[in-house]
Amino acid sequence: MTGRAGNGAGNGARGGGRLLIVEDDLALLRGLRDNFGERGFEVATAADGSAGLKLALEHPPDLILLDIMLPKVNGYEICRALRERGLEMPIVMLTARGQEEDVVLGLNLGADDYVVKPFRIGELAARVSAFLRRRRRTSEQKISFGDCELDLRARKLFRQGREVRLTAKEYRLLEHFASRPGCAMSRDGILDAVWGRSVIVTPRSIDRCVATLRAKIERDRHRPAFIRTIRDIGYRFEPEGGAA
Repeated sequence: MTGRAGNGAGNGARGGGRLLIVEDDLALLRGLRDNFGERGFEVATAADGSAGLKLALEHPPDLILLDIMLPKVNGYEICRALRERGLEMPIVMLTARGQEEDVVLGLNLGADDYVVKPFRIGELAARVSAFLRRRRRTSEQKISFGDCELDLRARKLFRQGREVRLTAKEYRLLEHFASRPGCAMSRDGILDAVWGRSVIVTPRSIDRCVATLRAKIERDRHRPAFIRTIRDIGYRFEPEGGAA
């Protein structure tokens, strides 16, 4: 089952963007389709993984809302297939409460974030809009957050106009965070991206590096606004100070 909704393709493109929703709960699927359509999004839907993967490959959307447990092809396989083909649109998983292990697996396969069912449509829409807004800024060479500016070309961090000295690992960690604003990141994924698989380290290495980095960028390292801890999973970088 597939479908499209919105205020017309033109209005959808000018409004929120193009979404693909893959969900086998038909009532939830219709509700999401109608709500996002009313908000100015162009929406395509699929009720099984096979149809969802086909739509994503043939008509790549700006963002995918993806259930994990799907008929025919599950959400994990969809994530893996899209990333292996070089498609980089944000993928937000729709998951049941208490599935932390499932969330971590999805993040490690290429998903960007997750939303726990049941959820409020307004909060989900705000998160989707934030992802799309941030994605439009990812090509910038300078990333600003709070009173800090990360210069990717110079590989330097400035706070209130003054350079902040970072170790090589702190810079790589901050660069990794800043390149994926709003994304939930598992500790395993961070280890692979920043430390590399050839280095034997533990998740505690991440936590220690995060602690020293917070001391340099946060106004209050004990109540961080930018590098947020996700319990049992990892971290999320919020350049807007935790909004959305």
